[in-house]
Amino acid sequence: MTLTVSEGLDGMWKAQQVGRLFLVSVLAALAVCGVSATASAHSPAVTGKVVAPTLSPASGQVVGIAHPVVVRFASPVSDRALAERGVQITPSKPVPGQFSWIDDRTVQWTPDHFWPADTRVTVEGAGARSQFQVGDALVAVANTTTHQFTVSINDQVVQTMPASMGKPGYETPLGTFPVIEQFRDMIMDSSTYGVPIDDEEGYRLYVEYATRITWGGIFVHAAPWSVNSQGVENVSHGCINLSTENARWFYDNAKIGDPVIVTD
Repeated sequence: MTLTVSEGLDGMWKAQQVGRLFLVSVLAALAVCGVSATASAHSPAVTGKVVAPTLSPASGQVVGIAHPVVVRFASPVSDRALAERGVQITPSKPVPGQFSWIDDRTVQWTPDHFWPADTRVTVEGAGARSQFQVGDALVAVANTTTHQFTVSINDQVVQTMPASMGKPGYETPLGTFPVIEQFRDMIMDSSTYGVPIDDEEGYRLYVEYATRITWGGIFVHAAPWSVNSQGVENVSHGCINLSTENARWFYDNAKIGDPVIVTD
């Protein structure tokens, strides 16, 4: 199914956004390059009269090393410290981390750095339980100066791809952004963030192999129209442009929670 999306730069990048990335059934973000997300979280379990929180990642899910644990309570939490003490996170390998609150119902626990590859994690709290697996350590680095997109798996570089990122005025934001979701194809439409299609900076483009890394609208995607600029200059509206072949490779190999690090 083809979805309508747009490409662009949000400009409001905060650390709390990392947790927001994974609240697919909670935060229906529609901004800049965004589309309404497909809900993927399970309905909350019910124990007696107490509604258990929703946990992410879900049981059985295999995620990337940058995926936080997200706990969504059924009602607003008045005592946050008590709620945090009630959440038990048990990784198979020692991992330091910390809690932060997204809103009055949602808390995330994020490793201080990344999860070690191949870590098994059990999360329990208020009647809910999830067991998920952290997979291989796939890390992508997009360098806005060298115009290269480098992918390593378990500390071994496996791909170095020419790329084109955000042009002046539409710069790709710097930072670490976990993969949120992926689309085989979509329509990117600038009018969804206020730029008419017939504007000098307007566009409506069919795009393949799109991997979203921010709710604000940044994707890694195929851009055959910019192949001559990839590896040479930045010409996009904020997204990371790759050739169709390279975008397909990343689409096929990346998983939810894999970090994309944008650096200059």
